[in-house]
Amino acid sequence: MGKAPYPVLSAAEAAAFINHNHLVGLSGFTAAGTPKAVPAALAKRAQAEHAAGRPFRIRLITGASTGPDVDDALAAADAISWRAPYQGSKPLRDRINAGQCEFVEMHLSHVPQAIEFGFIGPIDVAVVEATEVTADGRVYLTTGSGISPSLLRHAEKVIIEINAYSSPRLAEMHDVALLPPPPARSPIPITEPLERIGTPFAFVDPKRIVGIVHNEAADGVPPFTAPDAVSQAIAGHVVSFLHNEMLTGRIPKEFLPLQAGVGNVSNAVMAALGLDSRIPPFAMYTEVLQDAQVALLESGRMTGASTCALAVSNGVMDRVFSRMDFFARRIVLRPQEISNNPGVVRRLGVIAINTVLEMDLYGHTNSTHVAGTQLVNAIGGSGDFTRNAYISIQMCPSIAKGGKISSVVPMVSHVDHNEHSVQVLVTEQGLADLRGLGPLARAHRIIDNCAHPSIRPLLREYLGRCRQGHIPHDLATCLAWHQRLATTGSMFA
Repeated sequence: MGKAPYPVLSAAEAAAFINHNHLVGLSGFTAAGTPKAVPAALAKRAQAEHAAGRPFRIRLITGASTGPDVDDALAAADAISWRAPYQGSKPLRDRINAGQCEFVEMHLSHVPQAIEFGFIGPIDVAVVEATEVTADGRVYLTTGSGISPSLLRHAEKVIIEINAYSSPRLAEMHDVALLPPPPARSPIPITEPLERIGTPFAFVDPKRIVGIVHNEAADGVPPFTAPDAVSQAIAGHVVSFLHNEMLTGRIPKEFLPLQAGVGNVSNAVMAALGLDSRIPPFAMYTEVLQDAQVALLESGRMTGASTCALAVSNGVMDRVFSRMDFFARRIVLRPQEISNNPGVVRRLGVIAINTVLEMDLYGHTNSTHVAGTQLVNAIGGSGDFTRNAYISIQMCPSIAKGGKISSVVPMVSHVDHNEHSVQVLVTEQGLADLRGLGPLARAHRIIDNCAHPSIRPLLREYLGRCRQGHIPHDLATCLAWHQRLATTGSMFA
């Protein structure tokens, strides 16, 4: 392979290759595998350009959310004019909701294809974090795969951040494969979660690498808080439901692969599954691996995991790096068009477990926008899994803000997942299995099982005055709760 002949640049020198209005792609998926040095230098460059009276804002695409050195720093520097497909940054979210930054939500499995065929325009510069890059263009990625293989294939200029903190043995986890263009796509040959179909590295034309930048920073994923009583109650309902599905034979005795979204509630559910002896050891086919799942691998309760990113806190990551003989055989890191691919999800019979903001009487759910207008994060990969899962489970607390907000509403203010995809809804109050139920039966089950007791009479009163139809609604008042929330801060003031 030979010694890599690329110039070594400072972060500031690398940032100088990025110009105003460039479409820039970054590696990583969550903070995992996200570049740290160049984006921070880019934010400083933007501030200097603005101080000099010159415009400087980029269009930015990543695999999912990023770390604070990216979205937080660039948003604070007013350096982002357009963003896709996902974010988790308060400074950026505030700018998006104020109309100061254009934001495009996308299903995460769709992003590589959008890059591949130029749906969003050519990638001017890509910055990709790696443990090593070779003279013949092999790029060994760090803790997240995301859209990195697609960026490396299509970006006009490529900057490689070599991360000294990450273990070079992460290559043993990576399985990089890119899909051929249609109509020549053959079935993806994954028939069990840990099956490998690609290479341990991504590839780039060496002529397009303009330089490498060194950094030693960890991903800095914050540890999750201990599950609270509400999360534990939700987890208990999910575990009991899955156990009953096994007893009825709807889940085989060897169980099925699981997917779990990001967050404290999902983390609590995974921890509870690991502690319950009624659930056999299981595998995951998911998009993000979190702290709880690493502990499940160590205990033997999880047999292995296919994922797109190791989104674990620093202490847990150190544990993984110190036991690579153990973890490298049990974790596969894939690009997101494979980790989130609908065909693979359907073939494996994945059970999808995701969180939402609100649910309505008929099973539509909103996972992205408060009161229908204020973006929180984005749809991410939840749609990839919910629509194609063997069983789709969505969950949230029944109330929020001390009872000022009900998560069960007459009509959701924004639809991310419709009633055709959502099969099971869960709050701390209980679980509503909606399979096989018509709209009115769904409504009664959701009210009885998921709504907070103080809200149930209001939902029944609404349902009683709805105009008859297949899906009864009172269109004049179906969003009245959200209107009150917007004007008074409470749905019930």
